[in-house]
Amino acid sequence: MLIELAHRVQGILLRSRREWIKIKEEFFPLISQLFSSYVLILAALPPVIGFLGNILYGGFRKPYSGWSWDVAGKNLLFCIVTYIFSLIIVYVIGRIINVLAPIFSSRRSNLNSLKLAIYSLTPYWIGGVVYLVPRTGWILRDLVALYGIYILYSGFAASLMETPREKVLKYSIVSGILAIVLIAGVEIILRALFAVWGVLSIA
Repeated sequence: MLIELAHRVQGILLRSRREWIKIKEEFFPLISQLFSSYVLILAALPPVIGFLGNILYGGFRKPYSGWSWDVAGKNLLFCIVTYIFSLIIVYVIGRIINVLAPIFSSRRSNLNSLKLAIYSLTPYWIGGVVYLVPRTGWILRDLVALYGIYILYSGFAASLMETPREKVLKYSIVSGILAIVLIAGVEIILRALFAVWGVLSIA
């Protein structure tokens, strides 16, 4: 399973156009199968590595008092909540792509729209690895995540939603912008809530 996952990640990142052709032909009787074999694993990378980064770089130290189990516990809860919301976000982005389909003369498909959402978020999840870079890790992660817009575009170009060629770019841009706004909005709200609660250092 992990070998297949690694091959799929490598394919979607390095040969996205060719990989989308394979993905288009794949059928999952249950959407949960697509989640369990891919999303549940990759979506865990950013929160887990963010937590480890805080351990390595002293993110759980209170001024003048040293290590704080209280801050560490709240940060762990933050990671768990972030992980849960990341799963919800994937589904919502998939729904957004599907709802937008008629506007761009495309054919609605719950499965294919979810595939587009899931695989275009691969750079965002894989980019969580750079959380281990002190101070600038989150900036690097966001830059890596932007590559997902190209992957989304190549998915539309591979006709997953049967989009006319002249509307592929517009469909990709609108879907990508809405996805970014959704992800950024949820992340800002969660960080603000946990900062108010006392997590002063969230990597």
